[in-house]
Amino acid sequence: SRIRDVDYAAATAKNAKNNILAQAGTSVLSQANAQGQNALRLIG
Repeated sequence: SRIRDVDYAAATAKNAKNNILAQAGTSVLSQANAQGQNALRLIG
């Protein structure tokens, strides 16, 4: 039971970490895309 609890806690923490990293990556891509669009607006 204790081992199962520890495994569940570790898996939950790993899942949370992966979700945060995925959200951060999406945010960076979104910001890079927005900057590119702003540059095109200035040029055009």
